[in-house]
Amino acid sequence: MKKQENPSLRYARYFWGSLLGFTILLIFDIITGFGVTSAVIGFLFPGKVINLKEPTDRPIILPMRKEDVKIPPTLNDPYDDLRVLVVGEIPEKFKNIIINKHHLDVPSNPTMKEFLNMTEDEYISSLERFQNRISQHEMYPEDDRLVQRVLHNLATAKFNELYEKSGGTQFKMIVKYENGYRALFKPMRLQRDQQAASSHYYYNDYERHNGEIASYHLDKILGFRRAIPMVGRKINLTSEMFPLVDDELASTFYISPSGKVCFTGVCDVFCDTSHGICGDPYMLEGSFAAFLPRHKNATRKVWRHPWRRSYSKRRNVEWEWNDNFCDKVKQIFPYSEGRRMLDLMDMAIYDFLIGNLDRHHYETFKTFNTNETFTIHLDQGRSFGQPFHDELSILIPLKQCCMVRKSTLKTLLDFHKGPQKMSDALRESLKDEPVAPILWDPHFDALDRRNVIVLEHIRNCLKVDDEK
Repeated sequence: MKKQENPSLRYARYFWGSLLGFTILLIFDIITGFGVTSAVIGFLFPGKVINLKEPTDRPIILPMRKEDVKIPPTLNDPYDDLRVLVVGEIPEKFKNIIINKHHLDVPSNPTMKEFLNMTEDEYISSLERFQNRISQHEMYPEDDRLVQRVLHNLATAKFNELYEKSGGTQFKMIVKYENGYRALFKPMRLQRDQQAASSHYYYNDYERHNGEIASYHLDKILGFRRAIPMVGRKINLTSEMFPLVDDELASTFYISPSGKVCFTGVCDVFCDTSHGICGDPYMLEGSFAAFLPRHKNATRKVWRHPWRRSYSKRRNVEWEWNDNFCDKVKQIFPYSEGRRMLDLMDMAIYDFLIGNLDRHHYETFKTFNTNETFTIHLDQGRSFGQPFHDELSILIPLKQCCMVRKSTLKTLLDFHKGPQKMSDALRESLKDEPVAPILWDPHFDALDRRNVIVLEHIRNCLKVDDEK
């Protein structure tokens, strides 16, 4: 005969089992942020719902909306109120917003060669000559013909050795040329008119080789000259690439069902047959970025960007909810002195124009041993992805700090008023690219529209300061 279980023991088992289950649910809910536990508590105790993810005094962050900034109904506003500030003397009350300080106004602008007292062999390549001429304030001088020779060689010279660059979520390749050149290759993954999915996070998007090329040209026409020279090129996967790669990369080559030559590479995320890189049918387009100096005296320092995003689906960072975040940044070296804060404002404007949310770090050259050297505009692969969406959160540094170089503002105003619009200047610069056309037409329209949004941000800064 089966022994009758004691009711009190049965109830105790039910109680402890329920408590254990609720504890597991609570831990799981805190990790995932689904809000299940809060819903249960809210059902049992109306009005007592708690937030398990953030302190109760932290404001809720809502997505940025276009209507958060008042944008003129047309592109015809001449912005005369801003123009008077760049053609004449800046009023005292606005000198903390419009900064009349340009790095090229400083007479001393030593090159890498001059700073390191290097001797230059007359037989060195044009790439090495370019590297030696990188200066304290810019990657290359205005209208520098040497850069054009470098780009021509990147686009035409024969390869000598190819190997995959380690690290990263997407395939990149180091290219060694027979003439001694080196370049970083990023393959074509998307068609020109293929937009970034609006439901995807910025860090899940493909890098765009044409975005890298267009970003280099925009950096140049804006007068920054802080981006690495970049050019497009088509390569033959069967005759130029496959014979030169190592066995590991060669083992990832295959023929697709449509008869195209493809490979996957061996990177961390986007390197499988569902993300195959394919030729058309064996010719593959890509971007080639000139190598920066490799010698030990030209090393670079990597800095974490203060307005870096969280790269998380559920976690916010301080600048997203603290409107006074800029005040904290300006108290910390290297942002407390020198040109660095103004460079970051330029970078925010630049990233907004190209639609780049992926600015987690930036680099500077250690060589010049000063806080008066430029920030390198490096890695713009996630740009020019959404021509019909203007991501206002990219301009948060400008909105919170309310400071901009007078020279940058003048450039934006000149492109806005014309006679040459920013879109026209970029078209002109891109027309001779080996793999032209580089951009889908809506991206050019987006540039002029976003330029107006930047000008409106600056105007709002002046209004707020004037009211104070």
